[in-house]
Amino acid sequence: MIRFILNVLWFFFGGFITGLGWLLAGLILAITIVGLPYTGAAWRIAGFAFWPFGKEIVSREIVTGKEDIGTGPIGAVLNVIWFLLAGWWLALSHLLIAVAEAITIIGIPFAIKDLQLARIALAPIGVAVVKR
Repeated sequence: MIRFILNVLWFFFGGFITGLGWLLAGLILAITIVGLPYTGAAWRIAGFAFWPFGKEIVSREIVTGKEDIGTGPIGAVLNVIWFLLAGWWLALSHLLIAVAEAITIIGIPFAIKDLQLARIALAPIGVAVVKR
């Protein structure tokens, strides 16, 4: 019940806009050939951004039990490209929001989720969002 309440509060106080932003980013990435590998990652992040409580970010290798393109060297290269083009400023924005949220006691759980969003914004290739 607590997760549900936190998710509803998150959704109404910024999660909806954040999720829409990630969906839009995925759509724009899907249109370009260069951005196509990042589309799935952006949409996974959008799902997490809409409703993050009760979910966890883990390596896809842990989920599937084997290495794939996203968890290997190609995924590392794609993550470096992502970091240089978009990841650092997205992570910085989530970090600044987390600092502002952490000022109040009630904002601490939201700050933790924004820090998780900052982490996944740095390197989204090769990770999965799973239910906890």
